[in-house]
Amino acid sequence: MKQSIVKFSLLVMCFLMANLTFAQKFTTPADGFSHKKIAYFTLQDGTELSAYVDKVKRQKGLIAEIEVKDESGKKKTLTPEQIKHMYLPPSGFDKLSTTLDKAYDAQKWNQGENINQEYIKEGYVFFEQAEVMLKKGKETLLLQLLNPAFCGSIKVYHDPYAQETTSVGIGGITMAGGDDKSYYVSKNGDTAFLLKKKNYDETFELLYKDCPEFMKQYEKFKWSDFDIHVYEHAETCTQE
Repeated sequence: MKQSIVKFSLLVMCFLMANLTFAQKFTTPADGFSHKKIAYFTLQDGTELSAYVDKVKRQKGLIAEIEVKDESGKKKTLTPEQIKHMYLPPSGFDKLSTTLDKAYDAQKWNQGENINQEYIKEGYVFFEQAEVMLKKGKETLLLQLLNPAFCGSIKVYHDPYAQETTSVGIGGITMAGGDDKSYYVSKNGDTAFLLKKKNYDETFELLYKDCPEFMKQYEKFKWSDFDIHVYEHAETCTQE
């Protein structure tokens, strides 16, 4: 009986995961990374580095340093200041969720400026240095880009401090599907600002007014469709 319940729960979980991830356009934020798959780094001095992620240290939700090792086992520690951008392989549950995100839309991988879309299609997540406006002023942070395949004019970065709206839970496991209440957003390469759920109404026109064709489709809109709005804006208005 117990075995049947477990199997049923797993089936339901997989079904919900598939539906939730296929419904969203943003890459799932990744917290853990594989130690068995190569990661790819481009440093500020132009150095290209391929290595395995050994340890990731975080401070206040942000990556503080990454310890990597090459195929011979030699270790090296990288700080965010040294990294221009990187492709990291998510581990476990993160990897499943992220890979499903990619599968449904493979034919659209063409708008990620200077981003290796083959890595993205394989399930890698992309981090890059981004200038963001904080309360204390501008600061450069290493953040995960959530729309690497359609970031022609609008880039959306994961906010490590964002709290999610309601997610689906089964057997104590929280599923993907909650909507983050905030993101860092950059328009046309400008300094990224913190976009909160409560401010979306007043920011909507600022983000999309350069595309009248898009704007006329949305007299009404909701925060839970933010990823779809960014995607459709890119599809409708971004020139390749």
